[in-house]
Amino acid sequence: MTEREIEILAILKQDPLIPQQELADKIGISRSAVAGHIMNLTHKGIIRGKGYILAKARYAVVIGGANMDILGRPTDGLRVGDSNPGSVSCSPGGVGRNIAENLSRLGTETRLMTAVGKDAYGQQIIEHCQHAGIDMKNTLQLSDGITSTYLSVLDGDSDMHVAINDMAILERLNVDVLKSQQAMLQRADLIVIDANLSEASLAYLLSNYADIPLFVDTVSCAKATKLKPYLNAIHTLKPNLKEAEQLSGIAISHYDQLPNLANWFHEQGVERIFLSLGIDGVFYSDKQEQALIPAIPVSMVNANGAGDAFLAGLAHGFIQDWSTRKSTEFAMAAAVVALSDIATINPNMSEISVNRVIKESIC
Repeated sequence: MTEREIEILAILKQDPLIPQQELADKIGISRSAVAGHIMNLTHKGIIRGKGYILAKARYAVVIGGANMDILGRPTDGLRVGDSNPGSVSCSPGGVGRNIAENLSRLGTETRLMTAVGKDAYGQQIIEHCQHAGIDMKNTLQLSDGITSTYLSVLDGDSDMHVAINDMAILERLNVDVLKSQQAMLQRADLIVIDANLSEASLAYLLSNYADIPLFVDTVSCAKATKLKPYLNAIHTLKPNLKEAEQLSGIAISHYDQLPNLANWFHEQGVERIFLSLGIDGVFYSDKQEQALIPAIPVSMVNANGAGDAFLAGLAHGFIQDWSTRKSTEFAMAAAVVALSDIATINPNMSEISVNRVIKESIC
Protein backbone atom coordinates (compact mmCIF):
# COMPACT_ATOMS: atom_id res chain seq x y z
CA MET A 1 0.00 0.00 0.00
CA THR A 2 1.04 3.60 -0.54
CA GLU A 3 1.48 5.93 2.43
CA ARG A 4 -1.77 7.72 1.53
CA GLU A 5 -3.65 4.40 1.36
CA ILE A 6 -2.30 3.46 4.80
CA GLU A 7 -3.52 6.83 6.13
CA ILE A 8 -7.00 6.38 4.61
CA LEU A 9 -7.27 2.80 5.84
CA ALA A 10 -6.42 3.85 9.40
CA ILE A 11 -9.30 6.37 9.35
CA LEU A 12 -11.74 3.85 7.85
CA LYS A 13 -10.94 1.37 10.59
CA GLN A 14 -12.09 3.96 13.14
CA ASP A 15 -15.12 5.18 11.15
CA PRO A 16 -16.21 2.82 8.30
CA LEU A 17 -19.19 5.05 7.40
CA ILE A 18 -17.28 8.34 7.11
CA PRO A 19 -18.40 10.40 4.06
CA GLN A 20 -15.76 10.82 1.37
CA GLN A 21 -15.79 14.62 1.66
CA GLU A 22 -15.18 14.43 5.43
CA LEU A 23 -12.38 11.94 4.84
CA ALA A 24 -10.89 14.27 2.23
CA ASP A 25 -11.03 17.22 4.66
CA LYS A 26 -9.30 15.16 7.37
CA ILE A 27 -6.26 14.41 5.26
CA GLY A 28 -6.20 17.54 3.14
CA ILE A 29 -6.87 16.18 -0.36
CA SER A 30 -9.78 16.42 -2.81
CA ARG A 31 -12.85 14.18 -2.62
CA SER A 32 -12.08 12.81 -6.09
CA ALA A 33 -8.58 11.84 -4.93
CA VAL A 34 -10.12 10.01 -1.96
CA ALA A 35 -12.46 8.17 -4.33
CA GLY A 36 -9.47 7.08 -6.41
CA HIS A 37 -7.60 5.74 -3.39
CA ILE A 38 -10.71 3.89 -2.18
CA MET A 39 -11.12 2.35 -5.64
CA ASN A 40 -7.49 1.16 -5.49
CA LEU A 41 -8.05 -0.34 -2.02
CA THR A 42 -11.17 -2.07 -3.35
CA HIS A 43 -9.26 -3.53 -6.32
CA LYS A 44 -6.63 -4.84 -3.89
CA GLY A 45 -9.34 -6.61 -1.91
CA ILE A 46 -8.74 -4.56 1.24
CA ILE A 47 -12.15 -2.84 1.08
CA ARG A 48 -15.21 -4.95 0.29
CA GLY A 49 -18.77 -3.76 -0.23
CA LYS A 50 -20.62 -0.64 0.86
CA GLY A 51 -19.85 1.15 4.10
CA TYR A 52 -16.16 0.43 3.52
CA ILE A 53 -16.34 -3.10 4.92
CA LEU A 54 -12.73 -4.08 5.46
CA ALA A 55 -11.58 -7.56 4.47
CA LYS A 56 -10.63 -9.73 7.42
CA ALA A 57 -6.87 -9.46 7.45
CA ARG A 58 -4.17 -11.63 8.87
CA TYR A 59 -2.31 -9.60 11.46
CA ALA A 60 1.00 -9.53 13.25
CA VAL A 61 1.63 -8.41 16.81
CA VAL A 62 4.93 -6.73 17.64
CA ILE A 63 5.98 -6.63 21.30
CA GLY A 64 9.01 -4.55 22.23
CA GLY A 65 10.59 -1.17 22.75
CA ALA A 66 9.51 2.25 21.50
CA ASN A 67 11.57 5.35 22.04
CA MET A 68 12.52 8.70 20.60
CA ASP A 69 15.72 8.43 18.54
CA ILE A 70 18.05 11.43 18.87
CA LEU A 71 20.67 11.19 16.12
CA GLY A 72 23.86 13.23 15.86
CA ARG A 73 25.62 13.27 12.49
CA PRO A 74 28.99 15.07 11.99
CA THR A 75 29.47 17.11 8.83
CA ASP A 76 32.96 15.64 8.33
CA GLY A 77 34.88 12.92 10.17
CA LEU A 78 34.03 12.50 13.85
CA ARG A 79 36.54 14.10 16.24
CA VAL A 80 36.28 12.30 19.59
CA GLY A 81 36.60 14.55 22.64
CA ASP A 82 35.69 17.67 20.70
CA SER A 83 32.58 19.57 19.56
CA ASN A 84 31.68 18.50 16.02
CA PRO A 85 29.73 20.62 13.52
CA GLY A 86 26.87 18.60 12.11
CA SER A 87 23.16 17.96 12.41
CA VAL A 88 20.88 16.61 15.15
CA SER A 89 17.50 15.04 14.37
CA CYS A 90 14.71 13.35 16.33
CA SER A 91 12.39 10.60 15.13
CA PRO A 92 10.37 7.80 16.72
CA GLY A 93 12.42 4.62 17.10
CA GLY A 94 12.91 1.50 19.21
CA VAL A 95 13.43 -2.00 17.85
CA GLY A 96 9.84 -3.20 18.31
CA ARG A 97 8.32 0.08 17.14
CA ASN A 98 10.63 0.24 14.11
CA ILE A 99 9.69 -3.29 13.08
CA ALA A 100 6.00 -2.45 13.50
CA GLU A 101 6.17 0.69 11.38
CA ASN A 102 8.13 -0.99 8.60
CA LEU A 103 5.72 -3.93 8.66
CA SER A 104 2.68 -1.66 8.49
CA ARG A 105 4.16 0.39 5.65
CA LEU A 106 4.80 -2.84 3.75
CA GLY A 107 1.07 -3.55 3.93
CA THR A 108 0.67 -6.03 6.81
CA GLU A 109 -1.92 -5.26 9.49
CA THR A 110 0.17 -4.63 12.59
CA ARG A 111 -0.57 -4.20 16.29
CA LEU A 112 2.10 -2.82 18.62
CA MET A 113 2.44 -3.64 22.31
CA THR A 114 4.89 -1.29 24.01
CA ALA A 115 5.02 1.28 26.83
CA VAL A 116 5.43 5.05 26.58
CA GLY A 117 4.91 7.94 28.95
CA LYS A 118 2.15 10.54 28.86
CA ASP A 119 4.70 13.14 27.82
CA ALA A 120 5.54 14.97 24.60
CA TYR A 121 7.72 12.18 23.21
CA GLY A 122 5.14 9.52 24.10
CA GLN A 123 2.31 11.41 22.41
CA GLN A 124 4.47 12.01 19.35
CA ILE A 125 5.23 8.29 19.10
CA ILE A 126 1.55 7.35 19.45
CA GLU A 127 0.43 9.81 16.77
CA HIS A 128 3.28 8.90 14.40
CA CYS A 129 2.49 5.18 14.68
CA GLN A 130 -1.22 5.73 14.10
CA HIS A 131 -0.42 7.84 11.04
CA ALA A 132 1.66 4.91 9.73
CA GLY A 133 -1.35 2.62 10.12
CA ILE A 134 -0.25 0.75 13.27
CA ASP A 135 -2.99 -0.34 15.67
CA MET A 136 -1.94 1.23 19.00
CA LYS A 137 -4.89 0.15 21.19
CA ASN A 138 -2.69 -2.36 23.05
CA THR A 139 0.08 0.12 23.88
CA LEU A 140 0.49 1.34 27.46
CA GLN A 141 0.64 5.12 27.94
CA LEU A 142 1.67 5.76 31.54
CA SER A 143 1.28 9.03 33.43
CA ASP A 144 4.02 8.04 35.89
CA GLY A 145 6.56 6.91 33.28
CA ILE A 146 9.10 8.66 31.05
CA THR A 147 9.19 7.70 27.36
CA SER A 148 12.37 5.89 26.36
CA THR A 149 15.07 7.78 24.49
CA TYR A 150 17.94 6.49 22.36
CA LEU A 151 20.85 8.83 21.74
CA SER A 152 23.30 7.85 18.99
CA VAL A 153 26.24 9.56 17.30
CA LEU A 154 27.37 8.55 13.82
CA ASP A 155 30.94 8.58 12.57
CA GLY A 156 32.18 10.06 9.29
CA ASP A 157 31.07 6.94 7.40
CA SER A 158 27.47 7.22 8.69
CA ASP A 159 27.93 4.17 10.92
CA MET A 160 27.17 4.27 14.65
CA HIS A 161 30.07 5.41 16.81
CA VAL A 162 28.39 5.38 20.22
CA ALA A 163 24.86 5.19 21.67
CA ILE A 164 23.12 5.54 25.03
CA ASN A 165 19.62 4.26 25.75
CA ASP A 166 17.17 4.97 28.57
CA MET A 167 14.51 2.26 28.33
CA ALA A 168 13.42 1.73 31.94
CA ILE A 169 9.73 2.19 31.11
CA LEU A 170 9.71 -1.05 29.09
CA GLU A 171 9.90 -2.96 32.40
CA ARG A 172 6.26 -1.90 32.87
CA LEU A 173 5.28 -4.14 29.95
CA ASN A 174 5.22 -7.02 32.40
CA VAL A 175 3.67 -10.47 32.57
CA ASP A 176 0.38 -9.20 34.04
CA VAL A 177 -0.03 -6.79 31.12
CA LEU A 178 0.77 -9.52 28.62
CA LYS A 179 -1.74 -11.88 30.24
CA SER A 180 -4.46 -9.23 29.88
CA GLN A 181 -3.97 -9.38 26.08
CA GLN A 182 -4.15 -13.17 25.80
CA ALA A 183 -7.15 -13.30 23.46
CA MET A 184 -5.61 -10.83 21.01
CA LEU A 185 -2.25 -12.62 21.07
CA GLN A 186 -3.80 -16.04 20.48
CA ARG A 187 -5.54 -14.81 17.33
CA ALA A 188 -2.34 -13.38 15.82
CA ASP A 189 -0.84 -14.98 12.72
CA LEU A 190 2.62 -14.26 14.05
CA ILE A 191 4.20 -12.50 17.01
CA VAL A 192 7.40 -10.49 16.74
CA ILE A 193 9.40 -10.09 19.96
CA ASP A 194 12.47 -7.98 20.62
CA ALA A 195 14.92 -8.99 23.33
CA ASN A 196 14.69 -5.60 25.04
CA LEU A 197 11.80 -7.10 27.03
CA SER A 198 12.47 -8.21 30.59
CA GLU A 199 13.53 -11.78 31.26
CA ALA A 200 10.17 -12.50 32.90
CA SER A 201 8.18 -11.16 29.92
CA LEU A 202 10.34 -13.06 27.42
CA ALA A 203 9.95 -16.25 29.46
CA TYR A 204 6.17 -15.84 29.57
CA LEU A 205 5.80 -15.23 25.83
CA LEU A 206 8.22 -17.94 24.73
CA SER A 207 6.69 -20.46 27.13
CA ASN A 208 3.03 -19.80 26.33
CA TYR A 209 2.84 -18.90 22.63
CA ALA A 210 5.11 -21.44 20.95
CA ASP A 211 2.10 -22.66 18.92
CA ILE A 212 2.10 -19.30 17.11
CA PRO A 213 5.08 -18.45 14.85
CA LEU A 214 7.41 -16.38 17.05
CA PHE A 215 9.87 -14.09 15.28
CA VAL A 216 12.65 -12.87 17.58
CA ASP A 217 15.15 -10.01 17.20
CA THR A 218 18.18 -10.65 19.41
CA VAL A 219 19.00 -6.88 19.63
CA SER A 220 22.53 -7.32 21.08
CA CYS A 221 24.94 -9.92 22.47
CA ALA A 222 24.06 -8.98 26.04
CA LYS A 223 20.31 -9.23 25.48
CA ALA A 224 20.47 -12.32 23.26
CA THR A 225 21.62 -14.46 26.20
CA LYS A 226 18.12 -14.16 27.72
CA LEU A 227 16.79 -16.26 24.82
CA LYS A 228 19.01 -19.31 25.24
CA PRO A 229 16.64 -21.35 27.48
CA TYR A 230 13.77 -20.86 25.02
CA LEU A 231 15.30 -21.48 21.60
CA ASN A 232 12.97 -24.45 21.05
CA ALA A 233 9.99 -22.04 21.01
CA ILE A 234 11.40 -19.71 18.33
CA HIS A 235 10.21 -20.02 14.75
CA THR A 236 12.39 -17.32 13.17
CA LEU A 237 15.58 -15.95 14.75
CA LYS A 238 17.56 -12.97 13.39
CA PRO A 239 20.96 -12.63 15.05
CA ASN A 240 24.16 -11.20 13.66
CA LEU A 241 27.19 -13.50 13.58
CA LYS A 242 28.58 -12.39 16.96
CA GLU A 243 25.22 -12.92 18.66
CA ALA A 244 24.85 -16.37 17.07
CA GLU A 245 28.35 -17.33 18.18
CA GLN A 246 27.64 -16.24 21.73
CA LEU A 247 24.34 -18.11 21.91
CA SER A 248 25.78 -21.32 20.46
CA GLY A 249 29.31 -21.24 21.85
CA ILE A 250 30.52 -21.98 18.31
CA ALA A 251 33.23 -19.71 16.89
CA ILE A 252 33.28 -19.24 13.12
CA SER A 253 36.59 -18.69 11.33
CA HIS A 254 35.24 -19.11 7.77
CA TYR A 255 31.82 -18.80 6.16
CA ASP A 256 32.02 -22.45 5.07
CA GLN A 257 31.23 -23.23 8.71
CA LEU A 258 27.93 -21.31 8.68
CA PRO A 259 25.82 -24.41 7.86
CA ASN A 260 27.13 -26.13 10.99
CA LEU A 261 26.29 -23.06 13.07
CA ALA A 262 22.76 -22.91 11.62
CA ASN A 263 22.28 -26.62 12.20
CA TRP A 264 23.11 -26.17 15.89
CA PHE A 265 20.19 -23.76 16.18
CA HIS A 266 17.91 -26.17 14.32
CA GLU A 267 18.90 -28.89 16.79
CA GLN A 268 17.74 -26.59 19.60
CA GLY A 269 14.35 -26.24 17.89
CA VAL A 270 14.68 -23.01 15.87
CA GLU A 271 12.76 -23.41 12.60
CA ARG A 272 14.49 -20.68 10.59
CA ILE A 273 17.62 -18.63 11.23
CA PHE A 274 18.87 -15.57 9.36
CA LEU A 275 22.48 -14.66 10.11
CA SER A 276 23.33 -11.05 9.33
CA LEU A 277 26.87 -10.79 7.92
CA GLY A 278 26.98 -7.02 7.37
CA ILE A 279 28.46 -6.06 4.01
CA ASP A 280 28.82 -9.77 3.12
CA GLY A 281 25.06 -10.35 3.07
CA VAL A 282 22.79 -12.81 4.86
CA PHE A 283 23.04 -16.56 5.45
CA TYR A 284 19.62 -18.19 5.83
CA SER A 285 18.64 -21.72 6.82
CA ASP A 286 15.21 -23.29 7.22
CA LYS A 287 16.21 -26.99 7.68
CA GLN A 288 15.37 -27.73 4.03
CA GLU A 289 17.51 -25.07 2.37
CA GLN A 290 20.61 -23.05 3.25
CA ALA A 291 22.28 -20.27 1.27
CA LEU A 292 24.39 -17.13 1.56
CA ILE A 293 22.89 -14.22 -0.35
CA PRO A 294 25.33 -11.38 -1.11
CA ALA A 295 24.44 -7.89 0.09
CA ILE A 296 22.82 -5.44 -2.31
CA PRO A 297 25.18 -2.47 -2.94
CA VAL A 298 23.85 0.70 -1.34
CA SER A 299 25.01 4.23 -0.59
CA MET A 300 24.38 4.24 3.16
CA VAL A 301 22.90 7.37 4.72
CA ASN A 302 22.07 6.00 8.20
CA ALA A 303 22.86 2.51 9.54
CA ASN A 304 20.19 2.71 12.26
CA GLY A 305 17.06 0.71 11.51
CA ALA A 306 18.29 -1.58 8.72
CA GLY A 307 18.02 -4.72 10.85
CA ASP A 308 14.51 -3.75 11.94
CA ALA A 309 13.46 -3.30 8.31
CA PHE A 310 14.98 -6.71 7.51
CA LEU A 311 12.94 -8.49 10.19
CA ALA A 312 9.81 -6.63 9.08
CA GLY A 313 10.45 -7.88 5.55
CA LEU A 314 10.71 -11.45 6.83
CA ALA A 315 7.44 -11.11 8.75
CA HIS A 316 5.69 -9.59 5.73
CA GLY A 317 6.93 -12.44 3.55
CA PHE A 318 5.63 -14.99 6.05
CA ILE A 319 2.17 -13.38 6.07
CA GLN A 320 2.23 -13.52 2.26
CA ASP A 321 3.19 -17.23 2.33
CA TRP A 322 6.40 -16.62 0.39
CA SER A 323 9.30 -19.07 0.32
CA THR A 324 12.20 -18.54 2.69
CA ARG A 325 14.48 -17.43 -0.14
CA LYS A 326 11.96 -14.95 -1.57
CA SER A 327 11.34 -13.59 1.94
CA THR A 328 15.10 -13.20 2.48
CA GLU A 329 15.63 -11.34 -0.78
CA PHE A 330 12.67 -9.08 -0.02
CA ALA A 331 13.92 -8.44 3.53
CA MET A 332 17.40 -7.55 2.28
CA ALA A 333 15.90 -5.07 -0.19
CA ALA A 334 13.78 -3.59 2.64
CA ALA A 335 17.01 -3.04 4.59
CA VAL A 336 18.45 -1.18 1.58
CA VAL A 337 15.41 1.11 1.53
CA ALA A 338 15.96 1.77 5.25
CA LEU A 339 19.66 2.54 4.77
CA SER A 340 18.86 5.13 2.10
CA ASP A 341 17.24 7.74 4.37
CA ILE A 342 18.50 9.80 7.33
CA ALA A 343 15.41 8.91 9.40
CA THR A 344 15.31 5.62 11.30
CA ILE A 345 12.30 4.66 9.16
CA ASN A 346 12.38 5.65 5.51
CA PRO A 347 9.01 7.37 4.86
CA ASN A 348 9.09 5.81 1.37
CA MET A 349 9.10 2.27 2.76
CA SER A 350 6.51 0.22 0.88
CA GLU A 351 6.22 -3.06 -0.99
CA ILE A 352 6.52 -1.07 -4.21
CA SER A 353 9.80 0.62 -3.20
CA VAL A 354 11.28 -2.69 -1.98
CA ASN A 355 10.38 -4.48 -5.19
CA ARG A 356 11.95 -1.61 -7.12
CA VAL A 357 15.24 -2.23 -5.28
CA ILE A 358 15.01 -5.95 -6.11
CA LYS A 359 14.37 -5.18 -9.78
CA GLU A 360 17.27 -2.70 -9.98
CA SER A 361 19.65 -5.14 -8.26
CA ILE A 362 18.91 -7.76 -10.93
CA CYS A 363 19.50 -5.38 -13.85
